Amino acid sequence: MLKASKITIAILSTLIGMYPIIYFVIDRKFGLLSSKSAELLNDILWNTMFYGHITLGGLSLLIGWIQFSKRLRDRRINIHRLIGKTYTVSVLISGICGLYIALNATGGIISIIGFFSLGIVWLYTTIIGYKTVIQGNIRFHEKMMIYSYAACFAAVTLRIWLPILTSILGEFLSAYRIVAWLCWVPNLIVAYFIINTKKYSKKELTVIHNSLNK
Repeated sequence: MLKASKITIAILSTLIGMYPIIYFVIDRKFGLLSSKSAELLNDILWNTMFYGHITLGGLSLLIGWIQFSKRLRDRRINIHRLIGKTYTVSVLISGICGLYIALNATGGIISIIGFFSLGIVWLYTTIIGYKTVIQGNIRFHEKMMIYSYAACFAAVTLRIWLPILTSILGEFLSAYRIVAWLCWVPNLIVAYFIINTKKYSKKELTVIHNSLNK
């Protein structure tokens, strides 16, 4: 069951991580952008922030799940660190861009607050996760990065929930306002239970100890 869940997460993360490519190869006024005004779509700053958000956010989603591979951490710690640094930089840029475009979120103040809060959580957990690994607190680093990727995974859960709620409610705007919160709050709750039920084996504790002394 656990292995199947990891495979599912890997597949979904890869598919949605590559999703931004679509915006570069076909007419981009589809999906969420179809609800944006022509004025906003022609705004240079908004476009810069939008493409910065989806491109580096997609990269974060694409590589982030790899970091939870125990085999990678045990055997290729240098690769783990390189991917971690790439993920952190990508999140910082994508998150800041995301805060800006959240201010023009479809659905008004409910959506704005929902997506802006998501951006804050994503940035905060990632920054603290990186800061704690620099300080040598590996276990707290792992916890924060689980929360960080749970927030990142909102890109996937949003695309699962939105068509379901739109179909149920029969209206896009109401569904989108709900999804602005539903796409990430349950993710953090799941992350909380994963963190608080995780037990470390003696071997894992040894690896953590060795990492602290490198």
